[in-house]
Amino acid sequence: MALTHGTSRTHGSGRGPAASIGIGVAAGVTAAAGLLFGRKAATISKTGKGHPLKHRALDLAAGAMQPKHPLDAMSTYLDGFHMYADDMGRQVEATHFCIHLQHDLHQCVIFDRNAPDARLIGIEYIISEERFRGLPEDEKRLWHSHHYEVKSGTLTAPGIPDMAEHAYFEDLVTTYGKTFHTWQYDRDDFPYGIPQLMMGFTEDGQLAPELVRARDERLGVSTSRKRRGRADIPVPEVAPGANAWESGRTVRTRLEEVDFKR
Repeated sequence: MALTHGTSRTHGSGRGPAASIGIGVAAGVTAAAGLLFGRKAATISKTGKGHPLKHRALDLAAGAMQPKHPLDAMSTYLDGFHMYADDMGRQVEATHFCIHLQHDLHQCVIFDRNAPDARLIGIEYIISEERFRGLPEDEKRLWHSHHYEVKSGTLTAPGIPDMAEHAYFEDLVTTYGKTFHTWQYDRDDFPYGIPQLMMGFTEDGQLAPELVRARDERLGVSTSRKRRGRADIPVPEVAPGANAWESGRTVRTRLEEVDFKR
């Protein structure tokens, strides 16, 4: 009687185990979508303060409905520091969001911090040592090595477990980057001027310690601890042509007026 009664309830409801699982998955997806939409709405509300209601509504709709595949592909978040290629005294924090586009090429967009209202300040391309060695000599002058940034602990991947971060930086330590900043946010509150070539640090005593301390406190990381944890990562030999500024001569961008071609 009990068995018959139980079977009768199952047939009466019309739901078997597969149906129940499907309903649960659908509910989970719906909840996740609602959560993502809520986060998106909250983010847009933070950046949209002071905007006309019409613009805020359009931003919210675009954020919820438009596919943004390049943004979705940005799987890596890195935080480090750059200096201007012609002035070591001008140093800034750089928050990278990167796509591993090819096996030997990453592309990153750079912000001043990881926040909804962060300012877009530049771009960086990261390539393998093999590809760097094959570049023309004039092109190499635009690139910097990453060996010190990795070994010193100043380049970090916030939120990633130490073991995973260590494995990632074992590969990154041999790479080279070409970086341009489009917003000199250490000097101006608006993106004036032309893109500026940036470089990375190559030894102790170059990067201002107060910048590192402020970053570490804000992100809850320890540069010194990361440095100790990466002591076993071999230091690569820097390929000739990189870090051109170390010779005492450097390159920088400039604006030049020329005849317009029709």
